[in-house]
Amino acid sequence: MAKAAWVFPGQGSQSVGMGMDLADLPQTQARFAAAEAVLGWSVPEVIQDAEDKVSNTRYTQPCLYVLESLLVDLLKERGQTPDVVAGHSLGEYVALYAAGVFDFATGLSLVKQRSELMAAASDGMMAALLGFDRDDLQAQLAANPGAVLANDNNPGQVVISGTPAAVEAVMGSVKAKRAVKLNVSGAFHSPLMASAAETFAAVLAPVDFQESQVPVLSNVDPTPATEGSVLKQRLVQQMTGSVRWREISLALPSLGIDTVVEVGPGNVLTGLIKRTCKELALVNVGTLAQLESQG
Repeated sequence: MAKAAWVFPGQGSQSVGMGMDLADLPQTQARFAAAEAVLGWSVPEVIQDAEDKVSNTRYTQPCLYVLESLLVDLLKERGQTPDVVAGHSLGEYVALYAAGVFDFATGLSLVKQRSELMAAASDGMMAALLGFDRDDLQAQLAANPGAVLANDNNPGQVVISGTPAAVEAVMGSVKAKRAVKLNVSGAFHSPLMASAAETFAAVLAPVDFQESQVPVLSNVDPTPATEGSVLKQRLVQQMTGSVRWREISLALPSLGIDTVVEVGPGNVLTGLIKRTCKELALVNVGTLAQLESQG
């Protein structure tokens, strides 16, 4: 019997107008209203803003969470359910929602506070490297302790994060097909986020995490877990820890997964997984047409 993993993209997958083909559905109207009650601003207004307001970290993360959680509910209404879930950075919050760890409003409140803390973290920089020697990269990171591996996305693509001097030193030393500075406000998934992470840990502390209904593969630990306290602790570590997406991808076949459904805008995660696990069937559900093709 087919087993499916649902995966949820994070920051970088957003685009102006994303999800607005779902806007006429009554479930969408209700979700936007519920989101505005938590956020104090309108998700569809931000998504449709011509100045690309949706790419500001403060807005990106809540908008992605709202859209992806809506798609989760619409898929479940159509009788679809995941056997395993995982999310890339911000997407991990949607994975926990999909697994029943917390309700929509609780997750959105956490994402709102996370996005505000990350938007305020102006120190540091991030850069993507494509087509490189992994041993060479590890050696250069060891020689430049101000930089760390932030996203291990697949064998040929990573993101490094840290102080501008250290990140630029690594970029200048590693032979890569491409090295691109990312347009982000801070050094996400690095020790430079420690202050924000400490504040966020206090926000998370009183929140009740239920046992998940399906196994969750977390960014900082890609082994399957269902215990609420474990999943919460992994989330505490996520802001400063590396996103181990390559290992998450490699774990899926060993868990009997044969199909991966990327729930959210774009196809970033299916693109990454395609290069890591060629045997997996890949499905994208981010538009009304794609949703309706799921039955």
